[in-house]
Amino acid sequence: MRLAKRASHETPRRTRRGRRVVGAAFAALLGAAVLAPAAPAAADAPLRDHAAQQGFEIGAAIAPNHLQNDSQYADLAATEFNAATPENAMKWSVTEPSRNQFSFGQADAFMDFAQANNQKVRGHTLVWHSQLPSWVENGNFSRSELLSIMENHIDQVAGRYAGEIAYWDVANEIFLGDGSWRDSVFYRTLGPDFVAEALRMTAEADPNAELWLNDYSIDGINAKSDAYYNLIQDLIAQGVPIDGIGLQAHLINGQVPSSMQQNIQRFADLGIKVAITELDVRIQMPASQSELEQQARDYRAVMDACMNVNGCIGVTVWGVSDQYSWVPDTFEGQGAPLLFNENYQPKPAYDAVHEALGGTSDGGGDDGGGDDGGGDDGGGTSGPCAVSYSAANEWNTGFTGQITVTNNGGSALNGWELQFDFPSGQQLSNGWNAQWSQSGSTVTATNTSWNSTLAAGGSVSIGFNASHSGSNAEPESFTLNGQSCSVS
Repeated sequence: MRLAKRASHETPRRTRRGRRVVGAAFAALLGAAVLAPAAPAAADAPLRDHAAQQGFEIGAAIAPNHLQNDSQYADLAATEFNAATPENAMKWSVTEPSRNQFSFGQADAFMDFAQANNQKVRGHTLVWHSQLPSWVENGNFSRSELLSIMENHIDQVAGRYAGEIAYWDVANEIFLGDGSWRDSVFYRTLGPDFVAEALRMTAEADPNAELWLNDYSIDGINAKSDAYYNLIQDLIAQGVPIDGIGLQAHLINGQVPSSMQQNIQRFADLGIKVAITELDVRIQMPASQSELEQQARDYRAVMDACMNVNGCIGVTVWGVSDQYSWVPDTFEGQGAPLLFNENYQPKPAYDAVHEALGGTSDGGGDDGGGDDGGGDDGGGTSGPCAVSYSAANEWNTGFTGQITVTNNGGSALNGWELQFDFPSGQQLSNGWNAQWSQSGSTVTATNTSWNSTLAAGGSVSIGFNASHSGSNAEPESFTLNGQSCSVS
């Protein structure tokens, strides 16, 4: 529910100027155009066709400069995705680089592309500590001055596109990993109320847009996601307009939080929407085929976690192809995080997302293709469980092991225990997402308190570090609660 009145302060209201007149018909269609009931999609149709058929959003972060300079990029962005987020074009440093001097060339180009291709738009982002001009960061403004600056910025940016944007990421990355407030200029000057102020201001600037918070490392249940859960409860109790929470999901290969679906569900239970807003899964380069297959399983796990919760409305990947991903410049030695490779060819991760949406892959049948049982080792049935195992990041005498366990049974497991034997004298050092122990060659991984339930068809990703003395053969068999699992 929207509030008609925001908390009072000294700032007078400014008059907005929209970039164009938006007809009532377009405004009415904004919420439904992409998600209207669709005719059945062909099995090999693009992602957006299958997503639309399910009332789901599959989006990408899009950069206007690549649209203008790379036709393959533009074609994929238009063909595959029914939702779009501006990668940088609406951030403060781009839209208001100098005080009250606004620049909307990039944002307008992005909006024109999204509207021409019938894509729902997520505005990103209004209030953020990063990519903030120095005049804001270092201005030493009083409380009333900074409120006025924040209101003017929101008024000009959100107001310009009023009626054209479905969702605004109003406040971005406001907490640290331990759940404490990030020491931003907004928090230092305005205190924690800056979030409620920004939400109210955006509700006035664009009454039709949904208002969201957004952050990384809140994909599973942890101190940081707890902080958002508590904040949203408080905002709702205070009558502050809040419609959704975005889980960015910048993930490491093989490390999808096992509590992701549970986390999505608890936010949805508050009565707000949830979306995966910036998904990528980075790999230590060069990427091997087994790592690309693990990445595909990770993408499928994220899709399933969202699609299994009624309140989770969509998944957006943070870029169109590996060609322009932010990952290699940010995480040294890592890359290949997206659905299409640098040559714009679909990867196993694309097939995994396609299948999650109800399509079929065109090829190779690696691990989990089609209908869950189809054609890899073992013929007709996959048994009560399936395990994928890979050794990553090997060094002279050690390695990181990554395991994904899938419950193929017809009912949930309330408590689980995975066992396997190291065949080459490997010794467990430490692990995560499970309670780990080793006796002789036998390794046991038992659920933690927060991932004890493994739903029918659900998966849990766990991992460990271990040492070896030169040979590092993979385990040949695994049991889950005493029953043998198929292995890939």
